[in-house]
Amino acid sequence: MIVTKASSSGSGNKEKAGKRSTNTKKSNTNTNPDALTQQQQQQQPVSISLDDVNPVGLGRKSRQIFDEVWRKFSGLGQISRTTRADDKESLDALLIREGPMCEFAIPGAQNTTVLVVGATSRIGRIVIRKLMLRGYSVKALVRKADQEVVDMLPRSVEIVLGDVGDPCTLKAAVENCNKIIYCATARSTITGDLFRVDYQGVYNVTKAFQDFNNKLAQLRAGKSSKSKLLLAKFKSADSLNGWEVRQGTYFQDVVAFKYDAGMDAKFELSETGDAVFSGYVFTRGGYVELSKKLSLPLGCTLDRYEGLVLSVGGNGRSYVLILEAGPSADRSQSKLYFARFSTKVRVPFSSFRPVKPDDPPMDPFLVHTMTIRFEPRRQRPVEGPSGAKQDLRSFKLILEYIKALPTGQETDFVLVSCTGLGVEPSRREQVLKAKRDGEDSLRRSGLGYTIIRPGPLKEEPGGQRALIFDQGNRITQGISCADVADICVKALHDSTARNKSFDVCYEYVSEQGKELYELVAHLPDKANNYLTPALSVLEKNT
Repeated sequence: MIVTKASSSGSGNKEKAGKRSTNTKKSNTNTNPDALTQQQQQQQPVSISLDDVNPVGLGRKSRQIFDEVWRKFSGLGQISRTTRADDKESLDALLIREGPMCEFAIPGAQNTTVLVVGATSRIGRIVIRKLMLRGYSVKALVRKADQEVVDMLPRSVEIVLGDVGDPCTLKAAVENCNKIIYCATARSTITGDLFRVDYQGVYNVTKAFQDFNNKLAQLRAGKSSKSKLLLAKFKSADSLNGWEVRQGTYFQDVVAFKYDAGMDAKFELSETGDAVFSGYVFTRGGYVELSKKLSLPLGCTLDRYEGLVLSVGGNGRSYVLILEAGPSADRSQSKLYFARFSTKVRVPFSSFRPVKPDDPPMDPFLVHTMTIRFEPRRQRPVEGPSGAKQDLRSFKLILEYIKALPTGQETDFVLVSCTGLGVEPSRREQVLKAKRDGEDSLRRSGLGYTIIRPGPLKEEPGGQRALIFDQGNRITQGISCADVADICVKALHDSTARNKSFDVCYEYVSEQGKELYELVAHLPDKANNYLTPALSVLEKNT
């Protein structure tokens, strides 16, 4: 495609152009050949290819130009990368608080420091720029700070050397941080790399962050608001004292005795040091339970917490967690509330329902007794390793600890996981196992979390297409890295994003009768709050 230079319009311009050309000819009579050749080259038509007008190419060029401008701005008055505190504050005030970028700023961002783990990843690089535009202080965790990595990140970002697989290198990274966005992912699908980054890395970062919060609280002569309250830890024979094993039946009639085939249960420490609650229930309508009266530390009440977290294992059975609330001196006035759990380690107080429908909602302040009950009538068939169905009347529950989860309004830790789409089929199971183990370690940490599972990532401009937020691993489409980065940043101060896991991808047309997702338009507007209505309808503590 050939585009010639546009000529001047208007008669006056033509006359001026004619005069300029005449004068040029006169003045060029004595000029050298090099000047004539240069003038002829300037008059040649300009050639433009399709790549020059491709929206994706233009978007990349614009980002490169912006990065270069930002690098120059942030480098004003700097001899080296290290800046003084007063220079940095004045630069931030010039560029963000008072400059043209102040319209992007978020209230409270100036006092919030965000650690980005995986800062050089496709999502991490965009996350850092979005955070800086909104006024956050940003720390980037990288394994090595060579020139290539330094050039990849904006100059005003604080770079911290560390490895998620090495806990000793993470203390400096989490210091003085308020929130964390974890974008790191294994460079290969080798099981060792997956375990080190996707599981052990998440565990190490959450533990280092909790240790820093606890240290900070001790300096203030208090307790961290993100710390869990230990209710029971089963590590020795003495820790089993106070737990009572009981039996019972739901049917108290003559017919029930004809089906009394026996039941038994025990709670003991195994040879490997595990606390095991096991047994069988063959009686019709029978159940066995493990119960104990809670002994909370002085000044602690459960109304300051939002739920319970149980570290359990076993043979896949489901159980009923019962809390008894009321005056501890007069148990006849107590009310019973229940919630079911199996592999779900987090049980929020909001999920407990009264045994008697007429009873009021549970008040955690009045809870004084905890009971774990097994009943075979609620079990679902489970196949054993050999394919044979297991006997649902026997059970085995391994208990490690029971803790109360702290309450909060905002997310402390944003984790970018995956749905498994786009992963090589032969390695998909290993990748998903490492990702899910990392997610579970985050849920057990006690931090307020947001787990994002995007579809296959694409190098496309963000904010141009509608997004689908769903739970249940049913999405089929991909999503741009820019959109995922925008969700990460928006989730930091969105109360509806706390303690939620969800899948997200581009809009697609589902089969008729299977429209089970929540569709929210993602408009290209920096002030558009699309995340709150999308997540408000999704299940919490997932």
